[in-house]
Amino acid sequence: MIRVNATAFLIVPLLISAANPPVDRAGEIPKLRLGSSETSPPLSAFWRKPTDIRTRDLFYGAGGKENQPVGPFVFQKEDQDGTSPKFSVRDVKGVEWKVKLGVEARPETAASRLVWAAGYYVDEDYFLPYLKVEKMQRLHRGQHQVSPDGSMQNVRLKREHKKLGKWKWRHDPFEGTREWNGLRVLMCLINNWDLKDTNTAIRVIQGQRVYLISDLGASFGAGGWRLRVRDSKGNLQKYESSRFITKMTPEFVTFGIPSRPELFHHFMWIGKRISRADAQWIGKLLGNLSSVQIESAFRAAGYQSTEAARFSAVVEERIAELERL
Repeated sequence: MIRVNATAFLIVPLLISAANPPVDRAGEIPKLRLGSSETSPPLSAFWRKPTDIRTRDLFYGAGGKENQPVGPFVFQKEDQDGTSPKFSVRDVKGVEWKVKLGVEARPETAASRLVWAAGYYVDEDYFLPYLKVEKMQRLHRGQHQVSPDGSMQNVRLKREHKKLGKWKWRHDPFEGTREWNGLRVLMCLINNWDLKDTNTAIRVIQGQRVYLISDLGASFGAGGWRLRVRDSKGNLQKYESSRFITKMTPEFVTFGIPSRPELFHHFMWIGKRISRADAQWIGKLLGNLSSVQIESAFRAAGYQSTEAARFSAVVEERIAELERL
């Protein structure tokens, strides 16, 4: 008589399942337990097909009108990471927001809306031309931008979500996919040159783990770092004059962003030798956006009508270049 170990019947299916994890290319992200040992997240943790792209509201962005921050705001703590002055506040609904002061507030708000429109995950960002914070404490950075009564101008508020860690541009779970290349192209389109791994995040949003770029502030200026910060972030003239596509072959396309100086050569490769077909794919996807939608992204960031229209015109021309590849 042959004895059969019943446990084997339980183990084998589990091994088969682990070796062949389900991949949902455009659907919802499976619920994940914090601390899960999962190593192959589905593509939908990085990108979801924006089936409503022609009607997406780029003024309010990923958070929508209903989730925008509501005062009064109370100071929580200062954040000294990065180069921009930042601190946390809590709004009247108990939601915690990260306040960013300085030159990055506007370009980051606009950039988040365009990246979200293409189907990628972004933080929920809102731009406020005026913010007053109760129980405001003295900041180590940016104190000169805060009035004695706790008020300040031109700030970005980002909704706080749990951060599990960061992902690396090289050897990340989605490397080599069309969508990963599409994000590389999108960073070149908005001139986001500050593509350090520290500017990425793996977050838990509504119980789901997602991969995103957590800092888009170095956008819409010159294509690389400049000694004058205001040249490289949210500078219309520099954005208009910067080079977009610099080289094409039958298979690949190279962009001028990130550009020199060589101080940042370790991530300059992100804009080099990208599949021409993948670049055209993201261009055609973005081509579904109307001029009104694109301009709304810049108006949401506090740019006046004329300036918003000029930023939008550059974006539209670059999209058209990608579509013609």
